[in-house]
Amino acid sequence: MEIMIETKNLTKHYKNKTVVSELDMKVTKGSIYGFLGSNGAGKSTTMKMLLGLIRPAQGQIQIFGKPLQGKMRLEILKNTGSLIESPSYYGHLSGRENLEIICTLKNAPKREIDEVLKLVRMENQQHKKAGQYSLGMKQRLGLAAALLGHPRLLLLDEPTNGLDPSGIQEMRELICALPKRTGMTVLVSSHLLSEIDQMATHVGIIDQGHLIFQDSLAVLHEHSQSKLHLRTTDTAAALAELQRNHIPAEEKEGTIILRDTSDRTVTCAIRHLVYAGIGILRAEEIQMSLEDIFLKLTGKKVSL
Repeated sequence: MEIMIETKNLTKHYKNKTVVSELDMKVTKGSIYGFLGSNGAGKSTTMKMLLGLIRPAQGQIQIFGKPLQGKMRLEILKNTGSLIESPSYYGHLSGRENLEIICTLKNAPKREIDEVLKLVRMENQQHKKAGQYSLGMKQRLGLAAALLGHPRLLLLDEPTNGLDPSGIQEMRELICALPKRTGMTVLVSSHLLSEIDQMATHVGIIDQGHLIFQDSLAVLHEHSQSKLHLRTTDTAAALAELQRNHIPAEEKEGTIILRDTSDRTVTCAIRHLVYAGIGILRAEEIQMSLEDIFLKLTGKKVSL
């Protein structure tokens, strides 16, 4: 797989505080990489370093296989779109006029404006003054500006911040469609676990500046450990019967818990309980949620 972003030992200090520490990140071509972490974890600082907006204390950054330095920096940034923090715009100009200015700055043909307006579903609001846009429309305008010039890479920092549920849904759909429709790679940061779960193909979890997990979303879900919860007519007798037959079990708040949920173990456990005359009231398989996995990895709760 072609690597679009790679960092090695990337570190940033502010005064005596380390905000990003020895970050080794890899973002593959065509992926939607969800950069997940609590507020203040170091997401925005990392993205600003990837754009050359702030200088790292140490470490290397390669984008498109080239170092982000010297003459290469301008070439890389020409092929990179970004929406960091709040979108910038001229409030007294229409959405289309704002995009015309961006085209001039990017040296992009103005015919692309119709294309990006359609992509972010702004055709009907393009002639309205940007200062009169809702927050969701301003975010869409910022995304449209980032898409001008057909960038190979798109960096979005908390793009759903402040949006209402319908705005979040629209932004999510737009981001999910980009790799398929344009072939670009997307790096999107968020503190919203549910958003990353519904958008990303790959995930990096940052906590206090440290990258503590990085892999596909499917691998993250594999961390989920299922357990079988059994409610019986006699909890103490059931636990003793299972342990006597060498079936690992524990009791918690009147419920028998089996950590091994293989078909063989479950079949044996239920058979032994039935033969012992112990009634089974309920059998329920419970899987660790993605939020539980995040909590286990970071020791912190995360927004939903």
